[in-house]
Formats: sequence, C-alpha cells, structure tokens
Amino acid sequence: MPLPAEARFWIARALGLWRRGWASLRTRGLAASWARLLRQFRRAPIPAHALYAPAATAFSPFAVPTSPMPRASIIIPVYGAFPHTLACLRAIAAHPPTVAFEVIVVDDASPDDSLTQLRAIDGIRVHARASNGGFIAACNDGAVLARGELLVFLNNDTVPQPGWLDALLDTFEAQSDAGLVGAKLVYPDGRLQEAGGVVFADGSGWNYGRFEDPGDSRFNYLRDADYVSGAAIAIPRDLFARLGGFDARYAPAYYEDTDLAFKVRAAGLRVLYQPAAVVVHDEGTTSGTDINAGPKAAQVRNQATFTDTWRDALASQLPAGSIPTPALLHRRQRQVLVIDALTPQPDRDSGSLRLVNLMRLLMQEGAHVVFVPANRSADGAYTQALQALGVECWHAPSMARFPAWLREHGQRFDVAMVSRHYIASEMLPLLRKHAPQATLLFDTVDLHYLRERRAAELTGDATALRAAMRTRDLELALIRDAHATLVVSEVERELLAIDAPGTDVRVLSNLHREAVPGPAWSQREGLMFVGGFRHPPNVDAVQWFARGVFPLIRAARPALEFHCVGGDVPGEIARLAELPGVRIHGHVPDLQPLLDAVRVSIAPLRYGAGVKGKVNQAMAHGLPVVATTCAVEGMHLRDGEDVLVADDAAGFAEAVLRLHDDDALWSRLAANGRANVAAHFSLDAARDVVRDLFFD
Repeated sequence: MPLPAEARFWIARALGLWRRGWASLRTRGLAASWARLLRQFRRAPIPAHALYAPAATAFSPFAVPTSPMPRASIIIPVYGAFPHTLACLRAIAAHPPTVAFEVIVVDDASPDDSLTQLRAIDGIRVHARASNGGFIAACNDGAVLARGELLVFLNNDTVPQPGWLDALLDTFEAQSDAGLVGAKLVYPDGRLQEAGGVVFADGSGWNYGRFEDPGDSRFNYLRDADYVSGAAIAIPRDLFARLGGFDARYAPAYYEDTDLAFKVRAAGLRVLYQPAAVVVHDEGTTSGTDINAGPKAAQVRNQATFTDTWRDALASQLPAGSIPTPALLHRRQRQVLVIDALTPQPDRDSGSLRLVNLMRLLMQEGAHVVFVPANRSADGAYTQALQALGVECWHAPSMARFPAWLREHGQRFDVAMVSRHYIASEMLPLLRKHAPQATLLFDTVDLHYLRERRAAELTGDATALRAAMRTRDLELALIRDAHATLVVSEVERELLAIDAPGTDVRVLSNLHREAVPGPAWSQREGLMFVGGFRHPPNVDAVQWFARGVFPLIRAARPALEFHCVGGDVPGEIARLAELPGVRIHGHVPDLQPLLDAVRVSIAPLRYGAGVKGKVNQAMAHGLPVVATTCAVEGMHLRDGEDVLVADDAAGFAEAVLRLHDDDALWSRLAANGRANVAAHFSLDAARDVVRDLFFD
C-alpha cells in the first residue's frame, strides 16, 4: 500500500536534508555547512505592527514642509474635529515624504474653531468654504486648487505612517497602467481596517481583511481592487479632471470613491491596493457609523444610485454573500504557484534573478503568481520586493505547514512550478494529491547531477562521483514524474534526451531585462568577478584565477586590480585579499558602479552546469567577458566575436590582457554581447516558451 502524500513529504524532507548535509560537509566543511543549515531553518522575525502617533499635546503653531513645485497635492477635507486634523498634520510634518508635495486643507464650514487654528499652521494652503457641502464638494474644491500632477485625498481623521506617500506615488512609476492607488488602512488599535475593497453584484461592498492581522500574507502584496477607500488614495490630476472628479450625485458622501474606481477601470486603467502605504484611520470620526441617521445615512441611498449606474459592470462581480479569498480575488486570472528553497535574492545569485524575472514575465502575460519558500520564512526586503511586484508571498506565521496549506489552497492553481530536485521530491506528491488539476513543472535551475559529476571528475573523488550518481537518479525520477521539466540550456536538454528519453523537457534560460550601456572603454580600468560563494564552483574559480592567472596578468600590467564580488565569503577567499591587486568586496547590493567602472568581466569556472548569470549580467550591461569553455556552455557565444574563451592559465591571462588593451575588440564584444542577451536571454526571448508551458 503506497504511503500517503503527507508521509512521503516528511520522509523526503528528512532524507533530502541528510543527503545535502553530508554533501555540504564534504565540499564546504563543517563551519560553512553549519551556517548553511542555520540559513535553511531560520525564521526571520515578523516585525511588530507598531504604529506612529504624534503626541496629543495642546495646539501651538508649527510648520508643515511644502514645495512651490509639488509633484503631489495632499487634499484634506475638514469639518470640525480639529484634534484629529491636528494629529494628521503633525504626522505629515514629523515624517515628511521625500517627494515634493503641498498640503491643501479645505475647511467645509467647520462648526468649531478649526479654521482659525488651521491659519496658524505654516506651510499649508487653507481654503475656507462659505457653507458646508460635504466630503465630495470639499475634495473637488481642493482638486481645482491643486498644483501637483498627482492628487492625494486624505481624510482628516487619519495618521499617515512614515513612508506612506512615497509608497503610493512610487506605484505610478512601477505600474504604467495605474490609475488609482489606495493605502492599507488600519485601526488605531493595530487591527486591519481595509486591504482594498470588494464590490459584490448587488453593489454592496466589503472591506477586505477587516479586523484581521495586517501582517497576514493575504494583505501584503500589490493587488488590483474593486475599489480603494477615499480615506487615503492617489490619482493623476488630469485623470481626475477627465473623469469629472467625485460625482456630486453621491453628495454629501459615500460611494463616490467606489464610483471613481469603476470609472478608472472603464478608462482602461487599474485600481491598485498598495500595502506599503500604511495609514491609521479612525473610521467614522466625522460621519459616524449609524446608517440610519446623519451623513452615514447616504450610504444606503447611494448604493442604489451606484447600482443603477454600473449595472452591466456589476454583473461580473462576486455574488452578494460570498466570502472573498485570494482564490476568488484572482478568479479571472491564471493562478501559478512557484515554490523554491528560499526567497529569491536577485542581487546575490543568477538563479534568483532568473526566477524573479520569470515571475515578472508571468504577470506581464496576465497570470497571478503565488510564491512560497520551502522554509516558509519571510526574508525582509527580498519578500517585500516580490510583494511590490504583485506576487502573493506566503510565509509563517500566517502560513500553515505545507500539507495543511496545500490542502486549503491547492485547488486554486492552474500551474505549479517547483525548483530544485530536493524541493521537488518533497512537493510533487503533495501537489498531485491537493492540486490534481494543476500542470506540474519541475525547474531544475541547473542539472545538479551534471555539476556534481564534473566536480568529482575534476578532483578525482570517487565518493563524490557516487553521490552525483544518486543525485542523477533522484533528478531523473522527478523529470519522469513531472508534466514538463525546465532546463536552462540546449546542452542540458540534449543530455536529458539521452538520460530521460520520452520526457517533456523545455529550455527556459536565464532572463535579463535590457540595461543601459555604461561608459566607453577609455573610461574604465580593471577586472571583476561576480558570484556568490555558497556555490562551490565559484570558490574554485576565484582561487584558480587569483593564484594561477592573475599573477601572470600583474606581471605585464602591475597596476591592474581584480575586484571580487560575492556574498558569503569563506576564509580561503577572504585570504586572497593579501595578494597584490586583489580586492575582496563581499556582497555588493548595487553592482552598477562597478559594472560602469571595470573594463573586463571574468568567468574562470572550471566546472559547473547550467547557464552562467555572471556572463549574462556583464554582457547585458555592455561589459565584455573572458571565460572558460565551461562558463559559456549553452550560451550561443562565439569566441572572438561575443566573448574570449580560454581554459589554461596562460591562455586566460593573455585573453584578459588583449581585451583590456584593445579598444576596437572591446567595443565589438560589448555590442555583440548585448545583442546576444537580447536574442537569447531577454524576457521577450522567453515569452513563447512561457506561454506554451504556463498558459496552454
């Protein structure tokens, strides 16, 4: 009787950890292996939801920063409740956005002394209405007065948190089709108030996430929303004017923000919820919460107006009474699950960059992507970067363990892609049980058994060779079990045609976005290697180059420097800094200054597998490369035209010196290298394969 999928998961995980631990001990040693184990099982701390609030002291005049040429105009409608307005303005003054902005406060004939005290605050523009017209009239008045290219409507009963406005406005830069962007609203006690709104077929609304944990995975990625609450939203001024502003039919308030969202979509633009823009909202301060009396009573009346106006559009909305879930929110999209060992770190390794750009490409094609790391851990800025792209990232504590999580979510996925054989061996049985409808893709990243076999052959290690054969058996079994397998080069595809005949193997290589070419040959000097040192081939490559090749280069050019860039630097690499001209940088988050400064990139790999991101990255930036045959395998490169290739120390040194000193050769290789990346390793080059694998 076959074991249940859950039992197979835990057994595969235990065996996989033992095998990888033993292999790591042999290749990396005890200290590096222990550090690797800690990384695998660490749980990144989940930040507490501490909220900023200005001190509730008595009013005294103060200043709010302002700009005579603002990019954004913050419009705050006010009707009494001055203590709330004061807290809102103090928060803006205490943590001003980096973008140029102005604040326009529209006093809607307040019954208290708001107007007098507002006029004592420096830096804000105060507009006093002669009579009370309500939220819509006040906001529309403020929009007419605004000078910024973007309008930001902000309720006076809010306390915007540090970074809120920059996050809202950055969305328009990152998403060219953004029309309306709303903030994450939280209650003063820290509970979530709204993570974008849902509109049902009867015109009623749902504050998605209301009263839940604002740190939950469901509420922390950029997402299209049916509407975003007018308590904190941004919209281009020209678009707002073109759409007629807030519709006065909904006066004094309620449903004007929902109506605006539907107008934005009808204009072909997106309505987006931006979780990085956090605003505390004391809901109901001005209008109350009683829908039977006061301004709140307009909510019921205006629902009928809204429903009549948007009857056709509402026909495709969720039926009233539905409980919104991520699966339902993305029901109109192809939903793709991606699982890898860790959250990708695209500034640290090429596999991560490939995966992030693949997810970017999937979203360009209309898919919704869900990413889960096998260690279920959030990874700070790397997780946030995926969420900013619109990737739904799950992690503990809001994520259950994989068997339970897949039991709940498996049915929503059209495609599931699992990277690396030691993760796929755990996940594929679970996916077959809990996501039987999904196409299962195994992403090798690179063929591990090929890399391990080459390393064993280079060192003559018979034990390592036997381990490579065990890895081969595991990978080939997964290739046969998956619906299709992804490799990064034709070389690997041809090998699998022999080792795993009859299986569906596709090439999806490294993916790079087009980069601006850097300075000319005459403005550059020196050499550079880029590669993380958790990868044993990089350790071997740098040691071989620094000790066997670079001394030959320095003998001819004593002033040349070798810049070695890569994280997780082991002791044997750190000690290379003692050699003349060798500079060990460690991890460099922004490589652009070095890519623009050095003249030659090197890839002296003596073994490995797959396609080398360090070669692609340099070429994408117009930086020519000297590499070994192994380093350019499967990359469609021509020696002497796109790259210089050498495998022995003397030949490698001669190639580096020739390229470093020859302007014409350097310029030809720089141009041809960029053309190679565009033809074979760009997002456009991969588009047909992605459509065939993920959308058929």
